[in-house]
Amino acid sequence: MKMNRDMMRQIQQMQSKLAKAQEELNNLTAEGSAGGAAVKVTISGNLEIRSLKISPEVVDAEDVEMLEDMVVAAFNEALQKAQALQSEHMAGLTSGLNLPGMR
Repeated sequence: MKMNRDMMRQIQQMQSKLAKAQEELNNLTAEGSAGGAAVKVTISGNLEIRSLKISPEVVDAEDVEMLEDMVVAAFNEALQKAQALQSEHMAGLTSGLNLPGMR
C-alpha cells in the first residue's frame, strides 16, 4: 500500500506532537511518600527519579528494613502517579488523525 501525501503529512504531525508531548512530560513531576511523608520520592513524567528525601528521624541502624520498605512504597506511589500523567498526556496524541489502524 502506497502512502499518499495526506497520510505522510498526518504522520509528520503525529511525530511532532509526540516529540512535544515527551518534552512536556519531562517537565512534569509526581511525588510519592511513605511513613507520614518521612520518605518522599519525586519522579519525572519520563519516569526518572528527580529526588529522594528521607527525614533523619526515620534513619535507624537497628531497623534498616523499615526504611527500605518506606523507600520502595514511596517510589511505587510516585511511579503510579507518573504513569497516570503519561496516560493522560498521551491520550489525545492521535486524536484527529485519520490513519489506518490508529483508532
